[in-house]
Amino acid sequence: MPAWHDRRLLDLFRIDTPILLAPMAGSGGSALAIAVAKAGGLGSIPCSSITVEKATAEVATFRGTVAAPINLNFFSHQPRMPTETEQARWLGRLAPYFKEFGVDPSGLPAAGGRAPFDDAMCRMVESLKPEVVSFHFGLPDRELLHRVRATGAKIVGTATTVAEGRWLVDHGVDAVVAQGNEAGGHRGNFLTDDMATQPGLFALLPQLVDAVDVPVIAAGAIADGRGMAAALMLGAAGVQVGTAYLLSDESVSVPVHKAALKQARDDNTAVTNVLTGRPARGVLNRIMREVGPLSDDPLPFPLAGGPLAPMRAVTEKAGHGDFQPLWSGQAGALAREAGAESITRMMAEEAFKLTHSGRGL
Repeated sequence: MPAWHDRRLLDLFRIDTPILLAPMAGSGGSALAIAVAKAGGLGSIPCSSITVEKATAEVATFRGTVAAPINLNFFSHQPRMPTETEQARWLGRLAPYFKEFGVDPSGLPAAGGRAPFDDAMCRMVESLKPEVVSFHFGLPDRELLHRVRATGAKIVGTATTVAEGRWLVDHGVDAVVAQGNEAGGHRGNFLTDDMATQPGLFALLPQLVDAVDVPVIAAGAIADGRGMAAALMLGAAGVQVGTAYLLSDESVSVPVHKAALKQARDDNTAVTNVLTGRPARGVLNRIMREVGPLSDDPLPFPLAGGPLAPMRAVTEKAGHGDFQPLWSGQAGALAREAGAESITRMMAEEAFKLTHSGRGL
């Protein structure tokens, strides 16, 4: 394995390569985590969109295949029931689509699917003892966090601003993910809802590195060794990579998502809240263009997606993703169709050469 100059993250997580698999609900599971771990990186399992039983089975598959540390990722949002006015507003906004697709709004499926970290999930962590536990949308309450720390797990939080990074460190995290505006999927924001002012990664990263005394992990449109090297040169101790793996052999993204990725460009993704009720970056589709990308109408996270389900089912069957998340960062065009282990090794080797050649970038 390469002898990286900065070993903070390697020693903290006991990995060989400073690459973390971004936890991607609906796209990544044990197979992807195993492939990244085989290349020396940190594999991740997204746990907030699956049951405790499913998460436990995924960890068992990982443990039974590779001897490596694992990261379990959870959401820390505060669920809120919508008012009747909010419910009526969102259904009213979607009424033309219900009519177009022959959907009876009185028979819509229950919404949800993304649960915040709770006692049951904490008991799973206590039982499985993952080496790393990461949180999105802030952190869980103090008692739950204390229980997680008591297992010996290293704790990671996501920051979209310097203020969020400082808050996470003040609350005891061992490392911070600096998520730039370029990143795919849900924003990890929790102190601000103003997406217009979220900095890009290469503005956020050096300022956050200067502001905190724990390792900072760069996330946002890092899809090859050049991007990884640039992040390391700006002070990151490692990188978190997601979109680069969406076309990998181990990705479990649905076909319409993969098809959208193959059409991804630098200018056809946007941050939207109309798909889940919370800002997230994905490839532009019909509902994003016509209702958003950002709107005051959607139900609070994660309820906004429920009423879209009937239209999603019809359009996905027809081969397009007009009503579903097509998460992607701004570097989606750099995603490759290859094994995730190979992608990880190639990224690390290129970044190592660039950062250890004496020439810089």
